[in-house]
Amino acid sequence: MDSGIDIGIGAPVAGAWATAANLAGFARRAEELGYRSLWTFQRLLFPPDSDMAPVYRSVLDPMVSLGYVAAVTATIRLGVAVVNHPFLSPLLMAKQAATVDVLSDGRLDLGLGIGWLKEEFTGSGALMSGRGRRTVEYVAAMRALWSGQAGFKGEHYEIPAGRQDPAPVQQPGPPVIMGGMSRPAMERAGRIADGWVTASAANLSKIGPSVALVQEAAAACGRGPLRIICRGVVRPGDPVTGRSGQRLLLSGSFEQIREDVAWLASQGVTEVFYDLNWDGEIGSPDADPARAADRAASLAEALRP
Repeated sequence: MDSGIDIGIGAPVAGAWATAANLAGFARRAEELGYRSLWTFQRLLFPPDSDMAPVYRSVLDPMVSLGYVAAVTATIRLGVAVVNHPFLSPLLMAKQAATVDVLSDGRLDLGLGIGWLKEEFTGSGALMSGRGRRTVEYVAAMRALWSGQAGFKGEHYEIPAGRQDPAPVQQPGPPVIMGGMSRPAMERAGRIADGWVTASAANLSKIGPSVALVQEAAAACGRGPLRIICRGVVRPGDPVTGRSGQRLLLSGSFEQIREDVAWLASQGVTEVFYDLNWDGEIGSPDADPARAADRAASLAEALRP
């Protein structure tokens, strides 16, 4: 249903519901309900006096979480949207991704971003400058490792000759999904990635031109069409009005949310995952843990594909 679009859901990785029991149980239930994919995200640091949303205050590591749920699921795809590559060498990121892919029997979708929070760059010893330009080489280095190529040498990254085994189950490697809402980021996704994923703050009512930009960049390189994945920040209940005075997509009744998903499909979106972590009654560390888990379970049932 939902116009043939794939429907996924966010894993319990933020706030009150992000517990071992909920992570395993929710993953199993999402698979039983027919969700196509299960998604995590990354946040390394929450600076004092930050104005970021509460969802970012307490977050489990995305790759460790995916390895955990790989053990309790069998068919649902496992994605991260996104892990920021400047904080990890391509050697380490390739190893982590291959490990999750092996443990899940080939179910990983690896989302990559370039990061934006300066405190995380400082704490990671990473450089903010030029991080977009380094992305192309970073992905090439990972793919070289996954394919068994003997070493890699570029302008920014060098990996000595040697093998990194075990190789990922998916060949030539896990799909690389790129984030980023700027024009250069979307064009880069079109040129080198297997798909593009929207940010949580994206204005989904204007997604059509962004989808076209990604696909045009892919076509210009003789590639595509690519997967277009939307992080669906759902707001069930009364419709929520944005600054423009219009109802925000994916807010309101369940019927309205489903209609919005169908409209997104008409704009070229191929996949939507409902990320319940952005619900303040679920993903905030101040929420009541039991009520958060119950609310998440109820919403997952109501929004099932």
